[in-house]
Amino acid sequence: MSSLNKVAAFAVLGILVFIPLFLVILRSVSPDGSFAGFAPFRILLEEQNIEILTNSILLGLGVVTLSSLISAPLAFFMARTELGKHRWIDIVLIIPFMTPPYIGAMGWILSMQPNGYAEQLFPFLAPVTPLFFSYFGMVLVMSLHLFPFIYLIMKNNLANIGGRLEEAGIIHGGSFYYRMKRIVIPLFISGYSMGALLVFVKTLGEFGTPVTLGNRIGYYVLTSEIHKHASTWPIDFGTAAILSTMLLSVSMMIWYLQQWFVSRRHDKVVSGKGQTKAFIPLGKKKVFAWIYLVIILGLAIGIPYFSVVLTAFLNIQGDGLAFSNLTLKHLVELFSGSGRGALWNSIWLAAIAATVAVIIGIWVSIIIKKKRGKTEQSIDFLSLAPNTVPGIVVVVGLILFWNSRWNPAPVYNTWVMLVLTYVILYLPFTVQNIKAIYGQLGDSLFQAAKMSGASQTYMVRTVLIPLILPGILAGWIMTFTISMRELVGSLILRPPNMHTSATFIYAEFEQGTVALGMSMALVSVGFTTMVLIVVEQMKNRSQKYRR
Repeated sequence: MSSLNKVAAFAVLGILVFIPLFLVILRSVSPDGSFAGFAPFRILLEEQNIEILTNSILLGLGVVTLSSLISAPLAFFMARTELGKHRWIDIVLIIPFMTPPYIGAMGWILSMQPNGYAEQLFPFLAPVTPLFFSYFGMVLVMSLHLFPFIYLIMKNNLANIGGRLEEAGIIHGGSFYYRMKRIVIPLFISGYSMGALLVFVKTLGEFGTPVTLGNRIGYYVLTSEIHKHASTWPIDFGTAAILSTMLLSVSMMIWYLQQWFVSRRHDKVVSGKGQTKAFIPLGKKKVFAWIYLVIILGLAIGIPYFSVVLTAFLNIQGDGLAFSNLTLKHLVELFSGSGRGALWNSIWLAAIAATVAVIIGIWVSIIIKKKRGKTEQSIDFLSLAPNTVPGIVVVVGLILFWNSRWNPAPVYNTWVMLVLTYVILYLPFTVQNIKAIYGQLGDSLFQAAKMSGASQTYMVRTVLIPLILPGILAGWIMTFTISMRELVGSLILRPPNMHTSATFIYAEFEQGTVALGMSMALVSVGFTTMVLIVVEQMKNRSQKYRR
């Protein structure tokens, strides 16, 4: 029965994850249905595609650089100074990443466009705001969305580098810059490279900002070009597959280079009970640290949300900022028109996807926990693979698989296709959360239940599920929240005449009815925040129960 269970799990993940990705690679060498091994190189060498690939790489490098510059002072303040005692700062700094990137980009566009909110509030910025609509504007918006990745890794690395080595450097007369060069940076660089890699890969696979801001300024990247070939007439899945393979290859190459780089370094952090943490009191300079924090939060959270909220309540956008121009009519129109259906679609689709992902996550975690053979490792790899692949590549693979003539399952062009997409894209979050809790459990309770004659099903229901409930709830809420805001899969795979909240926002923004779209953005973010708070309360109660 155990072997059959493993084979079934491997088959399910193979159908959901491996086959779609394999079909992307296969289609890239047979774009017209017949084998053409040099087709990817021919498409790649076209001048337009070379420019698009170059744009993607330059965008990734720019975002990594600016994200690092933003994060470095914040990581230093939180790991080495008295600001570290304010734990709420870490929570607030995660908000930019939890904000849907296309909403953040739209908020920035509304602020920085001619006669936008920035010019209305600060007229002297009029000569500067046009500079936003360029490569540097895209780098800024995407960096303010992704910098929490690098910040958290930088902060943890600095916190783990104890104070003894630096104290030894001080005793031997080493200056601050010398200690940074010979002690801190060598111990810091390996962990930082992982954060830089994550941001680079996320930038390459990002869809929301390139399709909203990038298309507007004519800065096309691989994701926006794949979307064009997969969704705009004439549909060209062959070229979309080749570009997807190109995107996947660049991502995998970066992963390999990072692993190669780390394997060549042997710097180790000194640890132990006697290890002290380096601490640098800021004194009067603390005010500059708070000013820097406020500036970053203002740019990453304040400006986009200010634009979203204000646009949702402005009666006529052209009439400018005035109390007399505020209204609730856009919210009323949202709930009385098609927006209500789009919001409801997102809620029930995300809820079903999160529930299915949790069931698969529990199943996979049980199999992996029992034994770590090759089959279990393959199952583990397949369950986490979507997290290392750009989302639009997965979407193209799903189209090639579920829309094939030989596939008898009538899933494509139905709501089930959206649920499948959400499950596959965000299954890794559920698996990781459940595995983290399950891995901490001992065997004593399970052995006692088995000695008392409990069946496998009874043990799972009465012992395992209550113990791993925090991981289940964390995985469910992450999948639900991100599925509610998912854009690329919803935009390409939604059935005709069916909108989700994300596609509704995008469509209204493209059609010029920005206020209605921002009303949906405001409601969606508010709703997911409330669900997050409720589930966190349930999670805290379950943890008290475990104790």
